[in-house]
Parts: sequence; C-alpha cells; structure tokens
Amino acid sequence: MNDYFPLRSRCVTVAGMKLAQNQVWKTGDEYLRIVHLERLEVQYKAIKDLVTGEGKHHHVSKKEFCRLLKGATLLTQDDLRGIWTTPPTAPAA
Repeated sequence: MNDYFPLRSRCVTVAGMKLAQNQVWKTGDEYLRIVHLERLEVQYKAIKDLVTGEGKHHHVSKKEFCRLLKGATLLTQDDLRGIWTTPPTAPAA
C-alpha cells in the first residue's frame, strides 16, 4: 500500500462522491439536503417536496448518513433547476 496518500474517510459515499454541504440526494420519494457537515456528524433536512422546502431536520453520525444514501442519487444543479422551474400541476377536481 502506498503511504503517500492520506487515508480517506470511510464516507467517500455512493459511487466515489464526497459529501459536501448543500448537496441534495434523492432516496425513493424523499430528498435529503446536507445542511451542515462536520468531520463525524451530518445535519440534514429530509424533504418530501423540494418546491415547498418543507421538511424535518435531523442530526446523525456520518456513518448513519452514509447508510441512508445507499442507492440514493446525487442531484446536479441542472436537476434542481428543472424541479424548481417546472410549473406546478393543478390538483384533479
């Protein structure tokens, strides 16, 4: 093993992506937005509808958060713009 490279965090997450503040991940029918990121802890907001932004804040260890991200998709800025600029659909009468 090469000692030149520092040890990586265990949470290099899904598909080699590193965690960063304000990232939005889609897991099933819910979105997870990283609000605050520390060395060992993550504060995130679980959101059902990104347009309204209503959701619940959670504070978990980085290890727990990485487990939540299994099978999740990291949304790009273009994905988020598409969601926010899509006109809302009227409810069926």
